[in-house]
Amino acid sequence: MARTALITGASEGIGYELVKLSAKDGYNCVLVARNKQKMDQIAAEVEKSFGIKTRVITKDLSLPESALEIFDELTAANVSVDVLINNAGPGICGDFAQSDMDMNMHLIQVNMVTLTKLTWLFLPGMLKRKSGKIMNVGSIASFAPSPNFALYNASKAYVLFFSEALREELKGTGVSVTCLCPGATKTNWQIRAGAENIRLNQVRMIDAKIVAEHGYKGLMKGKRLVVPGIDNKITLLSTKFAPRAVILKVARFLTQKTG
Repeated sequence: MARTALITGASEGIGYELVKLSAKDGYNCVLVARNKQKMDQIAAEVEKSFGIKTRVITKDLSLPESALEIFDELTAANVSVDVLINNAGPGICGDFAQSDMDMNMHLIQVNMVTLTKLTWLFLPGMLKRKSGKIMNVGSIASFAPSPNFALYNASKAYVLFFSEALREELKGTGVSVTCLCPGATKTNWQIRAGAENIRLNQVRMIDAKIVAEHGYKGLMKGKRLVVPGIDNKITLLSTKFAPRAVILKVARFLTQKTG
Protein backbone atom coordinates (compact mmCIF):
# COMPACT_ATOMS: atom_id res chain seq x y z
CA MET A 1 0.00 0.00 0.00
CA ALA A 2 1.34 3.42 -0.98
CA ARG A 3 2.54 5.64 1.84
CA THR A 4 1.77 9.36 1.95
CA ALA A 5 3.72 12.34 3.30
CA LEU A 6 2.11 15.73 3.91
CA ILE A 7 4.47 18.72 3.81
CA THR A 8 3.42 22.27 4.67
CA GLY A 9 5.36 25.22 3.31
CA ALA A 10 6.09 22.97 0.34
CA SER A 11 6.53 25.59 -2.37
CA GLU A 12 10.15 26.55 -1.67
CA GLY A 13 13.18 26.31 0.60
CA ILE A 14 13.36 23.49 3.13
CA GLY A 15 9.82 22.40 2.31
CA TYR A 16 10.60 21.94 -1.37
CA GLU A 17 13.68 19.88 -0.53
CA LEU A 18 11.63 17.73 1.88
CA VAL A 19 9.09 17.05 -0.86
CA LYS A 20 11.86 15.76 -3.13
CA LEU A 21 13.34 13.59 -0.40
CA SER A 22 9.94 12.11 0.47
CA ALA A 23 9.14 11.44 -3.19
CA LYS A 24 12.54 9.86 -3.77
CA ASP A 25 11.81 7.54 -0.85
CA GLY A 26 8.59 6.39 -2.52
CA TYR A 27 6.06 8.47 -0.61
CA ASN A 28 3.11 9.99 -2.40
CA CYS A 29 3.18 13.65 -1.47
CA VAL A 30 0.57 16.15 -0.35
CA LEU A 31 1.93 19.65 -0.92
CA VAL A 32 0.42 22.47 1.16
CA ALA A 33 1.20 26.17 0.70
CA ARG A 34 -0.34 29.33 -0.76
CA ASN A 35 1.54 29.40 -4.07
CA LYS A 36 -0.37 26.99 -6.32
CA GLN A 37 1.73 27.68 -9.41
CA LYS A 38 4.98 26.73 -7.68
CA MET A 39 3.45 23.65 -6.09
CA ASP A 40 2.03 22.48 -9.42
CA GLN A 41 5.53 22.75 -10.90
CA ILE A 42 7.07 20.82 -8.01
CA ALA A 43 4.34 18.19 -8.18
CA ALA A 44 4.97 17.63 -11.89
CA GLU A 45 8.73 17.47 -11.25
CA VAL A 46 8.60 14.79 -8.55
CA GLU A 47 5.92 12.75 -10.29
CA LYS A 48 8.10 12.57 -13.40
CA SER A 49 11.34 11.95 -11.51
CA PHE A 50 10.16 9.42 -8.95
CA GLY A 51 6.91 7.97 -10.28
CA ILE A 52 4.85 8.89 -7.23
CA LYS A 53 1.45 10.59 -6.94
CA THR A 54 0.94 14.10 -5.63
CA ARG A 55 -1.91 16.22 -4.38
CA VAL A 56 -1.66 20.01 -4.23
CA ILE A 57 -3.69 21.82 -1.56
CA THR A 58 -3.60 25.59 -1.85
CA LYS A 59 -4.18 26.88 1.64
CA ASP A 60 -3.41 29.90 3.81
CA LEU A 61 -2.37 28.29 7.09
CA SER A 62 -2.97 31.53 8.99
CA LEU A 63 -6.72 30.96 8.63
CA PRO A 64 -8.24 29.18 11.67
CA GLU A 65 -10.21 26.72 9.54
CA SER A 66 -7.27 25.70 7.31
CA ALA A 67 -6.15 22.61 9.25
CA LEU A 68 -9.61 21.06 9.37
CA GLU A 69 -10.16 21.82 5.67
CA ILE A 70 -6.95 19.99 4.78
CA PHE A 71 -7.93 17.03 6.96
CA ASP A 72 -11.46 16.89 5.55
CA GLU A 73 -10.23 17.01 1.95
CA LEU A 74 -7.83 14.12 2.49
CA THR A 75 -10.37 12.11 4.49
CA ALA A 76 -12.93 12.52 1.70
CA ALA A 77 -10.31 11.31 -0.79
CA ASN A 78 -9.48 8.33 1.45
CA VAL A 79 -5.88 9.50 1.83
CA SER A 80 -4.10 8.43 5.04
CA VAL A 81 -1.11 10.50 6.12
CA ASP A 82 1.82 8.35 7.23
CA VAL A 83 4.30 11.21 7.58
CA LEU A 84 3.30 14.71 8.69
CA ILE A 85 5.89 17.45 8.22
CA ASN A 86 4.87 20.78 9.75
CA ASN A 87 7.44 22.93 7.98
CA ALA A 88 5.64 26.23 7.33
CA GLY A 89 6.83 28.95 9.70
CA PRO A 90 7.01 32.69 8.95
CA GLY A 91 9.18 35.10 10.93
CA ILE A 92 9.02 38.77 11.89
CA CYS A 93 12.09 40.91 12.59
CA GLY A 94 11.82 44.20 14.44
CA ASP A 95 10.64 45.90 17.60
CA PHE A 96 7.48 44.31 18.96
CA ALA A 97 6.04 47.70 20.01
CA GLN A 98 6.17 48.86 16.40
CA SER A 99 4.97 45.63 14.85
CA ASP A 100 1.79 45.00 12.90
CA MET A 101 -0.64 42.98 15.01
CA ASP A 102 -2.24 41.29 12.00
CA MET A 103 1.20 39.97 11.02
CA ASN A 104 1.83 38.88 14.60
CA MET A 105 -1.41 36.91 14.65
CA HIS A 106 -0.53 35.40 11.26
CA LEU A 107 2.76 34.13 12.74
CA ILE A 108 1.10 32.72 15.86
CA GLN A 109 -1.58 30.96 13.84
CA VAL A 110 0.84 29.31 11.39
CA ASN A 111 3.74 28.52 13.72
CA MET A 112 1.71 27.27 16.67
CA VAL A 113 -2.04 26.93 16.22
CA THR A 114 -2.30 25.31 12.78
CA LEU A 115 0.74 23.12 13.50
CA THR A 116 -0.98 21.90 16.66
CA LYS A 117 -4.31 21.31 14.92
CA LEU A 118 -2.76 19.37 12.04
CA THR A 119 -0.88 17.18 14.50
CA TRP A 120 -4.03 16.56 16.56
CA LEU A 121 -6.13 15.76 13.49
CA PHE A 122 -3.74 13.30 11.83
CA LEU A 123 -2.39 11.64 14.97
CA PRO A 124 -5.40 9.38 15.72
CA GLY A 125 -5.08 7.68 12.32
CA MET A 126 -1.40 7.02 12.95
CA LEU A 127 -2.16 5.60 16.39
CA LYS A 128 -4.85 3.36 14.96
CA ARG A 129 -2.38 2.01 12.38
CA LYS A 130 0.36 1.85 15.06
CA SER A 131 2.68 3.56 12.62
CA GLY A 132 3.53 7.14 11.73
CA LYS A 133 6.11 9.88 11.78
CA ILE A 134 5.72 13.57 12.61
CA MET A 135 8.35 16.25 12.08
CA ASN A 136 7.82 19.75 13.40
CA VAL A 137 10.30 22.35 12.16
CA GLY A 138 11.54 24.51 14.97
CA SER A 139 14.71 26.58 14.84
CA ILE A 140 17.93 27.27 16.66
CA ALA A 141 15.73 30.11 17.92
CA SER A 142 13.77 27.47 19.87
CA PHE A 143 16.45 27.43 22.56
CA ALA A 144 16.71 31.09 23.59
CA PRO A 145 14.81 34.39 23.46
CA SER A 146 15.98 37.13 21.13
CA PRO A 147 15.25 40.85 20.96
CA ASN A 148 13.97 41.83 17.49
CA PHE A 149 12.58 38.29 17.13
CA ALA A 150 10.59 38.19 20.37
CA LEU A 151 7.50 36.55 18.94
CA TYR A 152 9.27 34.26 16.46
CA ASN A 153 11.62 32.76 19.05
CA ALA A 154 8.75 32.30 21.48
CA SER A 155 6.73 30.47 18.82
CA LYS A 156 9.63 28.18 17.97
CA ALA A 157 10.22 27.42 21.65
CA TYR A 158 6.61 26.23 21.69
CA VAL A 159 7.28 23.97 18.69
CA LEU A 160 10.27 22.36 20.43
CA PHE A 161 8.57 21.85 23.80
CA PHE A 162 5.37 20.56 22.22
CA SER A 163 7.30 18.13 20.01
CA GLU A 164 9.47 16.74 22.80
CA ALA A 165 6.57 16.30 25.21
CA LEU A 166 4.39 14.65 22.57
CA ARG A 167 7.22 12.32 21.61
CA GLU A 168 7.44 11.09 25.20
CA GLU A 169 3.66 10.59 25.37
CA LEU A 170 3.76 8.46 22.22
CA LYS A 171 6.53 6.06 23.22
CA GLY A 172 5.55 2.50 22.45
CA THR A 173 2.74 3.47 20.05
CA GLY A 174 4.68 3.14 16.79
CA VAL A 175 4.45 6.91 16.19
CA SER A 176 7.57 9.09 16.51
CA VAL A 177 7.97 12.85 16.75
CA THR A 178 11.08 14.67 15.56
CA CYS A 179 11.91 18.37 15.91
CA LEU A 180 14.21 19.84 13.26
CA CYS A 181 15.97 22.97 14.51
CA PRO A 182 18.02 24.62 11.76
CA GLY A 183 20.02 27.79 12.10
CA ALA A 184 20.45 30.45 9.41
CA THR A 185 19.48 28.80 6.13
CA LYS A 186 19.73 30.00 2.53
CA THR A 187 16.06 30.61 1.67
CA ASN A 188 13.73 33.54 1.03
CA TRP A 189 12.64 33.43 4.68
CA GLN A 190 14.95 36.32 5.65
CA ILE A 191 13.45 38.63 3.01
CA ARG A 192 9.87 37.88 4.01
CA ALA A 193 10.73 38.33 7.69
CA GLY A 194 12.42 41.68 7.02
CA ALA A 195 15.69 40.23 8.30
CA GLU A 196 17.87 40.23 5.20
CA ASN A 197 20.24 42.93 6.55
CA ILE A 198 20.85 41.74 10.11
CA ARG A 199 24.34 40.87 11.39
CA LEU A 200 23.43 37.22 11.89
CA ASN A 201 23.15 36.74 8.13
CA GLN A 202 26.79 37.65 7.72
CA VAL A 203 27.77 34.31 9.25
CA ARG A 204 27.88 31.10 7.24
CA MET A 205 24.43 29.99 6.15
CA ILE A 206 23.52 26.37 5.38
CA ASP A 207 21.87 25.33 2.11
CA ALA A 208 18.21 24.36 2.44
CA LYS A 209 19.02 21.03 0.77
CA ILE A 210 21.51 20.10 3.48
CA VAL A 211 19.11 21.11 6.25
CA ALA A 212 16.35 19.03 4.68
CA GLU A 213 18.63 16.01 4.28
CA HIS A 214 19.63 16.12 7.95
CA GLY A 215 16.02 16.57 9.00
CA TYR A 216 14.65 13.81 6.79
CA LYS A 217 17.32 11.36 7.90
CA GLY A 218 16.54 12.12 11.54
CA LEU A 219 12.82 11.78 10.89
CA MET A 220 13.22 8.36 9.32
CA LYS A 221 15.38 7.24 12.23
CA GLY A 222 12.83 8.54 14.73
CA LYS A 223 15.26 10.97 16.36
CA ARG A 224 13.99 13.37 19.00
CA LEU A 225 16.00 16.39 17.84
CA VAL A 226 17.98 17.33 14.74
CA VAL A 227 20.29 20.38 14.73
CA PRO A 228 22.17 20.58 11.41
CA GLY A 229 25.66 22.10 11.30
CA ILE A 230 28.52 22.25 13.79
CA ASP A 231 28.08 26.02 14.24
CA ASN A 232 24.48 25.53 15.31
CA LYS A 233 25.43 22.70 17.68
CA ILE A 234 27.94 25.03 19.34
CA THR A 235 25.27 27.74 19.58
CA LEU A 236 22.91 25.24 21.20
CA LEU A 237 25.58 24.29 23.71
CA SER A 238 26.21 27.93 24.58
CA THR A 239 22.52 28.53 25.31
CA LYS A 240 22.68 25.78 27.94
CA PHE A 241 25.62 27.21 29.87
CA ALA A 242 25.86 30.96 29.19
CA PRO A 243 23.97 33.33 31.52
CA ARG A 244 20.62 34.40 30.04
CA ALA A 245 21.62 38.09 30.31
CA VAL A 246 24.65 37.41 28.11
CA ILE A 247 22.59 35.42 25.60
CA LEU A 248 20.13 38.30 25.29
CA LYS A 249 22.88 40.87 24.70
CA VAL A 250 24.54 38.70 22.05
CA ALA A 251 21.20 38.03 20.39
CA ARG A 252 20.40 41.73 20.31
CA PHE A 253 23.73 42.47 18.65
CA LEU A 254 23.34 39.72 16.04
CA THR A 255 19.78 40.69 15.11
CA GLN A 256 20.43 44.40 14.61
CA LYS A 257 20.36 45.62 11.04
CA THR A 258 23.58 46.77 9.38
CA GLY A 259 24.07 49.68 7.03
